[in-house]
Amino acid sequence: MPAPESKEPKVEIKDEKMTDANTVEKPKSPEEIASLVLNDIKQNFGFLEKAAVNFEPRFSMRVLRGLGNLRRRLTPDILVNAVDAAYPSPSHRSAALILKYLGKEVSGMEIDESSSSSSTPAVLPEIDIYLLVLLQVFLLDQGDIAKLNSFNDEAITILRGYNRRTLDALAAKMWFYYAHGKELDKQLVELRPLLLAVLRTSTLRHDTETRAMLTTLLLRNYLHTQAISQAHQLVLKADFPESAATSVVARYLYYVGRIKAIQLDYSAANESLIGAIRKAPQTSYAAGFLQAAHKLKVIIELLMGDIPERSLFRETMYEKALSPYMELVKAVRIGEVPQFSEAIEKYGAVFKKDGTYMLILRLRQNVIKTGIRMMSLSYSKISLRDICIRLHLDSEESAEYIVAKAIRDGVIEATIDHEKGFMQSKEILDIYSTQEPNMAFHERIKFCISLHNESVKAMRYPMNQHRVELKNVEEAREREKELASEIQEGDIEDEDGDFDGL
Repeated sequence: MPAPESKEPKVEIKDEKMTDANTVEKPKSPEEIASLVLNDIKQNFGFLEKAAVNFEPRFSMRVLRGLGNLRRRLTPDILVNAVDAAYPSPSHRSAALILKYLGKEVSGMEIDESSSSSSTPAVLPEIDIYLLVLLQVFLLDQGDIAKLNSFNDEAITILRGYNRRTLDALAAKMWFYYAHGKELDKQLVELRPLLLAVLRTSTLRHDTETRAMLTTLLLRNYLHTQAISQAHQLVLKADFPESAATSVVARYLYYVGRIKAIQLDYSAANESLIGAIRKAPQTSYAAGFLQAAHKLKVIIELLMGDIPERSLFRETMYEKALSPYMELVKAVRIGEVPQFSEAIEKYGAVFKKDGTYMLILRLRQNVIKTGIRMMSLSYSKISLRDICIRLHLDSEESAEYIVAKAIRDGVIEATIDHEKGFMQSKEILDIYSTQEPNMAFHERIKFCISLHNESVKAMRYPMNQHRVELKNVEEAREREKELASEIQEGDIEDEDGDFDGL
């Protein structure tokens, strides 16, 4: 029998998603967006005041971390309003400089050089430099390099007039945009003496952030001008501070990896690049840096005789950027010299733009060695003539030389019969009877220990906490002394027992 119909009233279930979709807020007007951006800037003023009063650099770093999101919404009107909120008068030196490069005509803008500075209320230096950095970013995004460099020259003069440790993070950021503007204007060699002088000054002042940033900028400068020996000397003699910002450390390790790779120290270069990739922000904002680091790491792994993991080339962030390098990996893995040459000819312009072309040319010997190794595994005996034909070598003498070098380097286990002209492969030994598993295990242990040590160094503790603990201990001792003196003088009655044991 059919089930009886229910007499309960039907309740209509509203679709929450549709309701939410119907109540979506309207897009904000430009005036509302400008007001929100200005409020964010004013909030950053408060963080900078906390950093200056409490001598806590994490507040300054918090402000700088929000710079990337803020710079996309900056407009001249917002910067003018920020100047009005920060400076007591438009005749202030920095305020006049900012308004001049924004093209804003303000009455009474002319600065009377003879007027005393005491007539104008002081502005917190951290806020002063922060607004100068905002204008640097704005001019850079506008693409007016000449105007940016002109402003940078005047802004750096203001920065060098301060000597406050709470300005270190902001000063490092200003020097970064200063060097970037000069680099875009092709003034690399002219910039170098100033960077070296400021690096020396920051070292004497124990300015960690500026010293780390300038070391990184100098390495980039040297690499752009192919001054590899000078860059190597800087790495050896300049003590890079380990307590610097993580992003700066990542860039430093990347440049060190490039230097080591050019100097044929592939193992050290690989370690530096692993550290750079691990310390870099794993977000879309750092996609360019991560792609460049992985490109160089793939080439170095191939030069070391290793094959990168295929999963790396399938990730969304790296799939398109690493597609030319995937062709190289395929050619090296199977030891095909013609395929390797085709990849270089096809993607040569990309490799030159990435700065990896000269390193890729070194891979030809690795391709040949891989081909020889594949043949030694496939054939117990093969003639040198066949090796010459398969690897597209010039002569049998070249094949004999290459095979002999591969045997000496430990690439293959074989012998050469020079009279009959063939290569005889030896029986494959059990790899677990060699030292290779121990070496791989040692490398993993070394990596884990270094990761633990870096994690311990990165731990933060409250500043001056030990002084509070010492003060509490001293107060406790004073109370004990007062209590003991009162007991000896008989001011406290013996109600709880005998105090002779005390």
